[in-house]
Amino acid sequence: MEELIAYVEAYAASVNRKPQWVLREAIGAGWKEWESWRAGESSPTMIRVDRLKAYIAANPPREDAA
Repeated sequence: MEELIAYVEAYAASVNRKPQWVLREAIGAGWKEWESWRAGESSPTMIRVDRLKAYIAANPPREDAA
């Protein structure tokens, strides 16, 4: 679970969003679901993890056109 949390946090930082926003966009999660995952009070099903990873893969961070 720690790996998933770190993965989502890194992605969220790379797209300048909060992890809660990423979960909401990717899997339609409620706003408090992220805190529940981080606190160890709940965890996602593998189907939700797969959907989350698919969303991240399909929406990579944009490279700045400098």
